[in-house]
Amino acid sequence: MNVIVIGSLGYDYIMDFPGLFSERIMPDKIHNISLSFLVDRLSKNFGGTAGNIAYTLKLLGIDPYIHAAVGSDFESYRKFLHQHDIPTDYIYDFKDELTGSYFGITDKHDNQIGSYYQGALVHHPELSLSEVIQPIGLVVISPTLPVAMTKFVRECQKKKLPYLYDPAFQIDHFSSSELYEALSQATIFIGNDYEITLVERKLKLTHDRIIGLVPIVVTTLAGKGSIIETKNKKIAITAAKAENTSDPTGAGDAYRAGFIAGFLRGIDLATCGRMASIAAVYTVEKYGTQTHTFTKKEFCDRYYENYRQKLNL
Repeated sequence: MNVIVIGSLGYDYIMDFPGLFSERIMPDKIHNISLSFLVDRLSKNFGGTAGNIAYTLKLLGIDPYIHAAVGSDFESYRKFLHQHDIPTDYIYDFKDELTGSYFGITDKHDNQIGSYYQGALVHHPELSLSEVIQPIGLVVISPTLPVAMTKFVRECQKKKLPYLYDPAFQIDHFSSSELYEALSQATIFIGNDYEITLVERKLKLTHDRIIGLVPIVVTTLAGKGSIIETKNKKIAITAAKAENTSDPTGAGDAYRAGFIAGFLRGIDLATCGRMASIAAVYTVEKYGTQTHTFTKKEFCDRYYENYRQKLNL
């Protein structure tokens, strides 16, 4: 089943700081902060929310179509996507811009500070889902420019397309009415516990009201697992065991891909959540966001190792 993944595509520049951010931040000077970190590792990787989600979806046997805007320096990334049989039909080139880039610094406790240069992403609001000709099983609206996300929400609603809404770090850039509009017809709403709470406060709604508004609400809790909620049930998902924690960047995107891969197959929500957890640890164990790999058999074996239940993909 086809899935359209709307979001960013870009290059990730990931740096490792061998100390702790907390040791460098003085609370009484937080209003006038000026910091620089001497890092001991730098890597350039293919990234962006749409690219990260699509990459893991493909590993799990789902056909993702990325919908994004890129710049003149995208060719190496395009070749990478083609090598992994990920279509680029709806990746649009803007030659007068550079592809967006994320710059992140991670300390030894996996806390991260980052910034994103939007580059060609400024053109995403000019694009539309009307050009998509494949049948669509789900639209994933992951972080891109807020004005573009709102536009694609409205297109999904007009076309009656089911969509997963993932506002993430863009939450503060939406008005309350835009957030409510997006949630009111979403099939799935996903975010970490901080993001879910931020939405509740911005909308002045209780958590129960949010659950009543969206059929499926997924709250990720980092190493503590995740919670999947519907009107009638609350499912706690235990985090899968990682062999190491090389780099947390992209774990949330891999989680989303794992959940979507189960959901599109009609698998029960508890299993979807466990699949999401397994997908997340694969990327945590590798430096970078699209450097992990697995076969479907390896994925199912690891699922059994963690949850003692069989999974067939």
